[in-house]
Amino acid sequence: MTVSLPENATSEVRAIHNQGMDLEKVDPVNSLSRQFANHDIDLTEFAAALERVNQAVPTFPFSWLCLAAVVVSVPLMVAFTGRTTPADLITCGLAGLAGFAAFYWINRLGSIRFLSEFMGAFIIGLITLLGFYLTNDHYHPDAIIIGAVMPLVPGVTITNAVRDTMTGNLLSGPARAVEAVLSACAIGVGIALTSFFY
Repeated sequence: MTVSLPENATSEVRAIHNQGMDLEKVDPVNSLSRQFANHDIDLTEFAAALERVNQAVPTFPFSWLCLAAVVVSVPLMVAFTGRTTPADLITCGLAGLAGFAAFYWINRLGSIRFLSEFMGAFIIGLITLLGFYLTNDHYHPDAIIIGAVMPLVPGVTITNAVRDTMTGNLLSGPARAVEAVLSACAIGVGIALTSFFY
């Protein structure tokens, strides 16, 4: 990240190791940015207000995030593939839950980029494989995998890459695009490794 202050002819570059997208904070941060740009508040007030926004907007607990992963996985499997057998629905929900949980905790505890996507996808593949061996009657592993990986897909990163590139930010746009491609590759490799066990 690069921050410049034209009045002082200075700039600062910092590496951002942990990235995220909290849409609940976007509106208040944009409002504060406009106030600062209009000189309604000074830099000290701006920094203090940003800190208040950071503390006032709560993050969702892990249990809610897991529930959201299930809610995303199962309906998208049905929407994309049309598979609605009980085995598909249950396995997709379990795989999406376990894959997202692995993705979440590896992101929290580790610092190796793209390992969380790889391990989450690998666990999704293993659970799908286990379900295939337990019951292969009216069971569609391809549909389950399509739905279960949806919480891991870097959709926001892809959107931001396209937006930044279209607005002329030729540094951040391609950088985000490369990050999205590497995330997708990690997911693909994680799923592909489990195919050797079929």
